Amino acid sequence: MITWFDENGLLLGLALLDGLAYAALVFMVSVGLNLVFGVLRVLNVAHGSFYAIGAYAAASLGGVAGLPLWACLPVLLAAAVLVGLVLGPVIERGLLRRIYGEEPVIQLLVTFALFMVLEDAQKLIWGVQPVSNDVAVRWLGTVDVPFAGDVIPFTAYQLFLLPGVAVATLVGLAWFLRRTLTGRVIVAVTVDREAATAMGIDAKKVFLLTFTAGAVLAALGGALASPTTSLVPGIGAQTIVLSFAVIATAGLGQIEGAALTALLIGLGRSVAVYFAPELEVVVPYLIMVAVLLVRPQGLFGAAEARRV
Repeated sequence: MITWFDENGLLLGLALLDGLAYAALVFMVSVGLNLVFGVLRVLNVAHGSFYAIGAYAAASLGGVAGLPLWACLPVLLAAAVLVGLVLGPVIERGLLRRIYGEEPVIQLLVTFALFMVLEDAQKLIWGVQPVSNDVAVRWLGTVDVPFAGDVIPFTAYQLFLLPGVAVATLVGLAWFLRRTLTGRVIVAVTVDREAATAMGIDAKKVFLLTFTAGAVLAALGGALASPTTSLVPGIGAQTIVLSFAVIATAGLGQIEGAALTALLIGLGRSVAVYFAPELEVVVPYLIMVAVLLVRPQGLFGAAEARRV
């Protein structure tokens, strides 16, 4: 008797592997967005543009003639750092500082306008035709993954590098925030901005550092995604909406929670791609709605007392 697992075992294996790789990319963007919102209290819609620009920059730098093959991986990191260090301080100092403390709707409108400007800038620089550069994927090759008595060929880049970078980011960020003086200062501003300022902490420097770090993380997510997909206009919008779903499901300020939720949503979306393609787009948001109906503060968020 042939069971469902016998017929679909390989598809399930592919779905799990793809979901793991996709979750790693989503985590990189969502954890940066979560960090920025926790400190600046600004829900930055333009965060997805850092992802897109990081991806395009990585594809462009990786395509420079004469680069040795081994340089394809350092180029991804260099592109992300370059994008974050250039755009982060300019946007935080030139725009966001003017809207701190404003109504949330004003912040959303301003960052959405910035998102639209950056979208058009991408089209002016890279055009509207698909851009790709899969040198890193081809250089690392494929590995055979045993699953359900069979073997699944899968790219080493997606199997090892993407989850490895995501785990390193999670561990490094948690250590930085909890074990270093700068990290504790950031946490202090997150918990109580007024008290931290009264104790002599320069909130402006914390805002600048945090926003730049968030921009680098988003750009790194895009840079890591660039060898695995064709880059087209609109990828930033897709990513930011999915990142909103991740942080809403996890709960604001939850780094480890964002990682687990990104894994949950990534696997859910990937399984839908293979077994119910018509539900691919909606599955992450069904997961989000199901969680928020039961826990409005998110899976890992703590309910806060309302001030009256």
